[in-house]
Amino acid sequence: MKILVVNAGSSSLKYQLFDMDDNRVIAKGNCEKIGIGGLITHKRPGKEDYKAEVELKDHDDAIALVLKLLTDAELGVIASIDEIDAIGHRVAHGGKLKESTLVSDETLNYLYSIVGINPLHGPPAIKGIEACRKSCPGKPMVCVFDTAFHSTMEPVSYIYPLPYEYYEKFQLRRYGFHGTSHRYVAGRVSEMCGKPLSEMKVITCHLGNGSSITAIKNGKVVDTSMGFTPNEGLPMGTRCGNIDPTIVPYLMKELNLTPAEMDNVLNKKSGLLGVSGVSSDCREVNAAADAGNERAKLAIDLLIHEAKKIIGSYVAEMNGVDAIVFTAGIGENDRGLREAICADMDALGIVMDNKVNAECPRGEACDLTAEGSRARVFVIPTDEEYMIALDTLKISAQ
Repeated sequence: MKILVVNAGSSSLKYQLFDMDDNRVIAKGNCEKIGIGGLITHKRPGKEDYKAEVELKDHDDAIALVLKLLTDAELGVIASIDEIDAIGHRVAHGGKLKESTLVSDETLNYLYSIVGINPLHGPPAIKGIEACRKSCPGKPMVCVFDTAFHSTMEPVSYIYPLPYEYYEKFQLRRYGFHGTSHRYVAGRVSEMCGKPLSEMKVITCHLGNGSSITAIKNGKVVDTSMGFTPNEGLPMGTRCGNIDPTIVPYLMKELNLTPAEMDNVLNKKSGLLGVSGVSSDCREVNAAADAGNERAKLAIDLLIHEAKKIIGSYVAEMNGVDAIVFTAGIGENDRGLREAICADMDALGIVMDNKVNAECPRGEACDLTAEGSRARVFVIPTDEEYMIALDTLKISAQ
């Protein structure tokens, strides 16, 4: 059975085609600059990548091109679209939808209705779904929500201390994001520990351009650092993370900013970029810090500081931790950051083997636990697309 996984952004569309009979990716790629030009990268294992500048007016053009490449006589991997059994869509925000679900008119109407609480990621995801419905009418499609894994949180973890009617009227609550990634690495760490997830206390650290940390107890999420939007929690590439909320009206008044301009500051000009003044890319900020840039060093130290605080609070919340997992772009590749986050955490039972950490090959899962550590420490590459494919396979077959 072949599953196409689609992840649509505002001006991009990533895709992977899985052969679920042997759990392998047979093609993947990325359409970029949709609506402002067009660029396609198409990859197949063991073959040369195909790259081309193309005209992509909208997501309809992007999906049409993807399907054309997948079935192309020279560049393709399938004979016809009929070989695609179902399509899975990554959708960041599911609102009240607490599990992956088949795409229907009712599903789409609901996703339209919550665009107000998901303005950044909602419209592109809907465009991707609608484009696939046009190109592949009647093909089973499944929405897999980033928020779904976090739906097990109790009210004490998701309610904000605001007037309760705001929760009732505007759905103001903590939702959490990156759920598909947290779910994947939690399952993998259970396998690596040889212990059911239902009997474990796990903290998963998804650290990338967007970052979140999640506490999982007995297989259920009890807390997570992202909230109503993906801007809460850790300082990220360009997002501010946790700040005093009164800063917002203060800056709007002092700088005469509109709500949209203030939102742009919080989401696009803050985080590592805002503090360092160098870049939103952790690698470039690290390089600047190593070269003596004090603001760059401060930005990295701030990320480490906030990660420690969140991990420590989750150990307290769960009354212990069995395993800590690092994943995503920074978590998987930045050995120094992993070491710094775990440093001086022995009072919480967390001790990393720095030698093993330094020698762990990039792209591989490694047990980084030091001798005598009560909690085990891992780095595990995430695979959100595979989780989307698994859910799509299961739900489309029902």
